[in-house]
Amino acid sequence: MSTRSAAVLASGTANAAKMFVAALAFTSAYVGFSAYSNASSAPEPVRTVTLSARELPITAPAQASTTVPAAAKAGEVIVSILAGGEAGCAKSYVARSVVTAQSPAQTVSYGWRLARWSAATKTWRTYIVNYDGFAGGSETVEWRPRVSGNPGWYRVELRVGDAKVVKSDRFQVSC
Repeated sequence: MSTRSAAVLASGTANAAKMFVAALAFTSAYVGFSAYSNASSAPEPVRTVTLSARELPITAPAQASTTVPAAAKAGEVIVSILAGGEAGCAKSYVARSVVTAQSPAQTVSYGWRLARWSAATKTWRTYIVNYDGFAGGSETVEWRPRVSGNPGWYRVELRVGDAKVVKSDRFQVSC
């Protein structure tokens, strides 16, 4: 029986040695291939992209605000650029409108939306939003959005409760 055990032990050791050599060969091949692929990788060449733009006519350019604010009316949003000497593409605007509550005891909630025209989707997409409100009566409401480094066509929209959205004329932000 001892010769049979010795034979099984010898063949098991031989199999283990073969498995060890195979694992070692696989590991060294993997490491060698990884080193080769890393060494042969070169940076991609620089690609030059030329952008083109289509010019649209200005329907209502934003006017610089002076000390007298633009007169606001119910059912219309007026947008003016704030004079302040901000450098580059950083521009602040003021949007005004008149909001009237249906009754003096009613609370009014409203929301502003600065929308930017997307030429890719041919839709107005939300750029900035702001929500506010007041209690009863009638108020001239204003919002001061800031556009920084993103030239394009914009408009301001005002939604009061469930009423129809009031939109300003579009205006262009440029550097």
